[in-house]
Amino acid sequence: MDSDRYHQRSMSETVFSSIKRTLCGAVRARNWWLEFREIILKATVYNLRRSVRYP
Repeated sequence: MDSDRYHQRSMSETVFSSIKRTLCGAVRARNWWLEFREIILKATVYNLRRSVRYP
């Protein structure tokens, strides 16, 4: 197993878990483009919260 790729996967799973806990894991949109937009907005909010918390 490639340790760099495994570590990258564990970090992405950590981020997904954090987004689900803090911003609700369910996607409410019914169209794929609205789902995509909602996911992008959730990721943006997560990144903004991290940048404010850790300057």
